[in-house]
Amino acid sequence: MFHGYTMRTFPPAILACIALASVVSGWLIAAAATAGATQTKVPAPASAPSNAAPKPAAAGSATDGDAPARHARRTVCLKNAKAKKLVGAQRTSYVKDCMGGP
Repeated sequence: MFHGYTMRTFPPAILACIALASVVSGWLIAAAATAGATQTKVPAPASAPSNAAPKPAAAGSATDGDAPARHARRTVCLKNAKAKKLVGAQRTSYVKDCMGGP
């Protein structure tokens, strides 16, 4: 009686533990990456003038704050291309034009 019950519950319990361990390790890796990214920033040198305006980002470069906006804009463009039933090169050129890219 115990043998059948144990064999039915043991493999799902092992799989649940493995899944939980992978989720937790993913969180730990993400937390370490964010902690490492914030620690590596170097403060500006004291000799830099404080009234200097920051340089605007290049047109083709994506900054960290711009990524969510670009993703949302691209998603809308892809949905519009799908609604228009564009495929291949036409879809690619439509998405590039819609995004305002080169």
